Order: sequence, then structure tokens, then C-alpha cells
Amino acid sequence: MNPIIEQISKIGIVPVIALDDAKDARPLAEALYKGGLPCAEVTFRTEAAEESIRIITEEFPDMLVGAGTVLTIEQADCAVSAGAKFIVSPGLNAKVVSHCIGNNISVLPGTANPSDVEAAIELGLDTVKFFPAEAAGGIEMIKAMSAPYGKIKFMPTGGITADNLKEYLDFNKVVACGGSWMVKKELVEAGDFDKIQALTKEAVAKMLGFELKHVGINEADEASADNTAGIFETIFGMTKKSGATSFFAGTGIEIMKTPYPGANGHIAIGTNYIERAVYHLERQGVVFGKETAKKDDKGNLKAIYLKDEIGGFAVHLIQK
Repeated sequence: MNPIIEQISKIGIVPVIALDDAKDARPLAEALYKGGLPCAEVTFRTEAAEESIRIITEEFPDMLVGAGTVLTIEQADCAVSAGAKFIVSPGLNAKVVSHCIGNNISVLPGTANPSDVEAAIELGLDTVKFFPAEAAGGIEMIKAMSAPYGKIKFMPTGGITADNLKEYLDFNKVVACGGSWMVKKELVEAGDFDKIQALTKEAVAKMLGFELKHVGINEADEASADNTAGIFETIFGMTKKSGATSFFAGTGIEIMKTPYPGANGHIAIGTNYIERAVYHLERQGVVFGKETAKKDDKGNLKAIYLKDEIGGFAVHLIQK
């Protein structure tokens, strides 16, 4: 996968912004960055787009900034000159796409039907924008097109909200979603960047969907673990079930047959998308024990421990 598209995929949400005044570029970018989304698609719907891209890339050099609503080769060149790392367009303009590919610029042209997808494939692309997502058939349309075009991935944009975000991201042919609900024009015009930051943080939290899955208790041996699980079953009616390395009491308490990581035990936190969760937590300074990573038979990450304990407990993420 293209490195830029791969980064977009890890971020998960691409804020789509339209700025009428370049003075708002810095505080808006700061709100997105602090809210947990180090990414922005600055649309060329306004005269302030090029300068806004330049300001954001200079002030926040590790933000992934792209240009949206790019309709011409000239706009694409202006955007890249200003610092844009990727180009997005509402439709598929073969001249613009070919120019970007020829100059090693990541490009996501808009598609809405099979003919658009075939044109993208002919041009050598494996990832496209799907626009306008909800109006063009939503996730069901993407799934339908993915059947004959199995190697194509999509970034749906248009009508994506906090409420339907997970519906799209749950499908493995969707790399990320573009959206503007956290950067509403009225909030930008009012200078309410604190609200934008809060909405951004809320969007990331909803996407990752962290929740407690179970708590692990360390026991010295199988007999002790069996006894502890039996106590939970007797007192609380939590059905005891034996596994290879542990007993479960109900679904929320795991008793280890031999000591596992963590002075007191471990805590399992479930997440909707474990690869994205690792990316976002590492941005916050969280360090993971890479040697603890567990993968499924397809090579997908399914569990990984944080390097440091919290309150005497080892903590690991698990894929829901």
C-alpha cells in the first residue's frame, strides 16, 4: 500500500476543511492535532486554500495535509508546492490523475459507480475516494462494487457522521473516512476551536471504541486458579470455564493457571480497530511491547501489551 494511504488508514478519519480566511488555518490545525487527528484535507473551494495548506504544513510539520476538491493540474501543482502530501478530487479527471501519478503524488479521485472504478484501475490506482458516499448508495454500494473489484479500496466522503462512521470502517475495503462534522463551518467562523477539538477527540474515541473486556488475576498454579474461579461461580453465579492457560469466571474475570505479566494481574481493553488504536496511542507517548504482539493466521494484529504496568496491572489491547 502507498505509504501516504497507509498513514491515512491508520489515522482512520480525514477531516475535510474549507477555510475562507487563512488566519484560521493555524488554530484549526492545532484543534485537530490536539484532538487526535494529525490530518487534514484542505479543499480548494476557497481562495484561502493554498495559503492555508502552507501555514498548516509549516506550523505542524508532522501533520499529514492534503488538498481536496482539486479539479485541475494547476491546482494540484499549487497544492503540492504549498506542502500537500496527497490530492483528492470529487470526480475522476484522467489528466489530473495521470499528472499526479507521473509526479509520484498520491491521488484519490472521486468514484461513484463501477465505470469510475474501472477508469481508476485503468490508470493504475488501487485506492479511490467514494463520493458522495451516502447519496451514492453508502456502505452497501461499496460492498457491492467490492465484489467484482476486490483489489480496490475506498475512502468514502460525503454524509459521513459520528453515527455511521463505524458502519463504514468495519468493512475491510474502507481505508478511512472523510468527514466534516467535527469542523463545521459555523464553528470555524465563530472561532470556537475548543469545540472543534472536543468534537475531534470525541470522533477518535468513538472510532476506537475502547472498553473493558476482562480483568486477569494471577494464580500460582492450576489448582489455585480452579479454586478462585469456583469461588466466583459459587458466590456470583459466574460460570467457570477452563481454557488452555486460564479459567474464566463469566466473561469478565480471567484467572491465570500460571503467573502472567503484571504484578497483580492484567487488564484487557477491547478496541474496534487495534492497528489504529496502536497508532493513536503511540502518538500520545504510549509504548507497546512489540514482542508481545499476537496475530491471527492472516497476519492481522489481535492483541498487544503496553510496555508499562498501570497500578500494578499489565494492560493489553485486544481486537473486538
